[in-house]
Amino acid sequence: MDRGRIVRRPPVDEPSRLRYLPAMPPKRPIDLSVKMLLVVGVFFALVWGATMAIVQAAGGDVLWTPIAITVVFVGLQYLLSPAIVGWTMRVRYVSPDEEPRLHEIVRELAEAARIPMPRVGVSELEIPNAFAFGRWRSDGRVVVTRPLLGLLDERELRAVLGHEIMHLRNRDVAVITFLSLLPNVFYYLFRIGIRMRGRNNPGPLIALVSILVYFALQLLVLYASRIREYAADEGSVKLGNPPHWMASALYKLVYGAARLPPEELKAAAGFKAFFASDPSRAQGEVQSLADLDLDRSGTIDPAELDALHKGRVRVSAGARIGELLGTHPNMLKRVQRLAELQARGAFRVQAPYAP
Repeated sequence: MDRGRIVRRPPVDEPSRLRYLPAMPPKRPIDLSVKMLLVVGVFFALVWGATMAIVQAAGGDVLWTPIAITVVFVGLQYLLSPAIVGWTMRVRYVSPDEEPRLHEIVRELAEAARIPMPRVGVSELEIPNAFAFGRWRSDGRVVVTRPLLGLLDERELRAVLGHEIMHLRNRDVAVITFLSLLPNVFYYLFRIGIRMRGRNNPGPLIALVSILVYFALQLLVLYASRIREYAADEGSVKLGNPPHWMASALYKLVYGAARLPPEELKAAAGFKAFFASDPSRAQGEVQSLADLDLDRSGTIDPAELDALHKGRVRVSAGARIGELLGTHPNMLKRVQRLAELQARGAFRVQAPYAP
């Protein structure tokens, strides 16, 4: 058996049974690593500078106790985050006997990416989506919602699971989880500042610095969240999933979320950064994606991706501004990136799948 090849088993009754045994798995993209390092560097420079400014404004040691308490609290949140996410997202971990095909796909993709087999779960949320979380690679968990299993065909499901596996491979889940908790420190300091009383009160200055740093850190977290989505899409393609599988899956996720009542979407609003797509923006994304489905088949095929690549994508100014405040890239731009991957031929796929 040659190293670096994708090896498939003999044909069986069920289509799409592939066993991936690559010796050289997809590497973490260099541009993602560089951008993440820059984000983390700027992030902690802001944290350190703002903390020193606030402590000095407060007269030295006045705020060290609440800062220490807050940091300990954030650390505990990080350690308990898998349990918090699992409980909030109504996750139930399933055995291979309960969901044999789901386990097999995740195992094949994990082997292809050369990461430990993650725990596999099913969420009872009504939002069709998938997500990965965990504090480190060996603590990885991959979860699909129950509606997703009925919405996607197996090829689309494989592409989405490949996307989630690559989040674990790229280690961006742990980074985003940790970074997203730290802005809370400055939110708590903001609340302390507005409650401070007395002569020569530094409270207003503390509150102002804290809230400005809080928003700056949130924007950095959102930016990091968006770039990791592009990297995970590309990683799924490199695992052998043609770009149009992922494009079709995203198309269906948008339509599935757009049909839900607002109260269903609010149930997971605080954790939408974990999802493969942002369900809260589905209503605004429906029309732009509908224009890509030229034959109105409900899927996006290679010819439609090719037409997108050759055409001109126009994203409105409002959508661009909204993207800056979002956890995920603009969906039209994201599908366009998949079209570019298809044009470059940046994937390999073996029978019984056909492009």
